[in-house]
Order: sequence, then C-alpha cells, then structure tokens
Amino acid sequence: MDNSSGVGVLDKAALVLSALESGPATLAGLVAATGLARPTAHRLAVALEHHRMVARDMQGRFILGPRLSELSAAAGEDRLLATAGPVLTHLRDVTGESAQLYRRQGDMRICVAAAERLSGLRDTVPVGSTLPMKAGSAAQILMAWEEPERLHRGLQGARFTATALSGVRRRGWAQSIGEREPGVASVSAPVRGPSNRVVAAVSVSGPIERLTRHPGRMHAQAVIDAAARLSEGLRRTG
Repeated sequence: MDNSSGVGVLDKAALVLSALESGPATLAGLVAATGLARPTAHRLAVALEHHRMVARDMQGRFILGPRLSELSAAAGEDRLLATAGPVLTHLRDVTGESAQLYRRQGDMRICVAAAERLSGLRDTVPVGSTLPMKAGSAAQILMAWEEPERLHRGLQGARFTATALSGVRRRGWAQSIGEREPGVASVSAPVRGPSNRVVAAVSVSGPIERLTRHPGRMHAQAVIDAAARLSEGLRRTG
C-alpha cells in the first residue's frame, strides 16, 4: 500500500472505513473495494462494528457507524472552542458587555467560553455554568430551530412562547429582558455547523440599565457578526 503507516492492521481497517465512505457495502463489495482477503475483510468489519465505527443497514450491509459521528462532533466542538476566544473578546470590546458561548446539553445549556467585561457592573457567567433551557435569549436560540416534537416539549414551563421563537427564527437573533435573572438583559444569535444545524448560541449580557429594554437594537448586529465568524470557523476544515 502506498499510504502504509507500517501498522498493518490499522492500514487495513482504514481501507475498510474508506470503502464505506461511498455508501453501504456487502462483504463481497468490501473485498472488491479493498483488495483484502474475504476472511480478513469480514474479521475487520466485525471488529469495527464492535467499536461502533461500522454498523449494518436494514439489508445487513456494512455502513459507517455512529461512533464516527460522535468523534466528528467532538472535533467540531474543539474547533469551536479554538475559535471562540478571540471572537468573544472582540464582541465584548465592541459592545462593552460580557460575552458568552453556550451549547445545549440535554435539558440544560452550558457556558463553554466567555469574555468578561473588564470593570463596572457586569453579568458574570463562569465557564462551566449550567443554566436552564426555560429562560434567556441563548435558550431561545438553542430551542428555536429544534424539531417540532422537541420544541413542543421544551416550551412546557418556559418563559418564552412558540410565537416568540417564530420571531427569533425570522429575525435570526433573540433578546431577553429580565427573563433568566431580574435586572439582566441579553442578546443572542445562532452558531451553525457545516450542515447548517444550530450547534451553539453566542450572547452578550449585562444590566438592563445599560442594555435598555430593547437590547437587540443596540447589540443584535454585533452578536450576529460574532456568530457568523464562529460558524465560518466551523466550516473551515483545515
């Protein structure tokens, strides 16, 4: 093999995965695509299936397994965090308010990156904080593009309505005035992965005295620009 790593079994496993990249394959198809002996191709495919890197479709053909998607998502998250620091710092500097990045985790959202306002009254959300999905502009963003059934479930007990989320989808940003915490306002926009799925929400937050009762008028464009930069960072594969 031209691209041999010197570790034969890994090279052969990589051949099997590469063969499945173009779609489902029977064992005979794998043998033809890889040039491996039939027993070797079978043994490797079954071993990869054990590790969830290969699975079977309804016809029993071999297909790429769910573990590859999980690893890809983790790689995407690492890329997002690598890009987040300078983007959030810039967002904080242009708005003068604390900036955060949230990802959904089950029924909660977690702050995965932040740039704090340097002085004065500020809304501090430490990295690692888990907040409910029932209130706040970031929660609205992470909920607004969900599938209908999950959206319906998520709206039960929420401080925002289906009508509000329809407005969020139309505008492309969300705002919150005292929704999560009295006296605090925020503006958020969606970060989208390569498949255009919403993978995170970027926000600025601070006291209503500064952000006013119409925080979107002041900061929506800056937040949308930051979200676009983060989305672009996820689209770059290099």
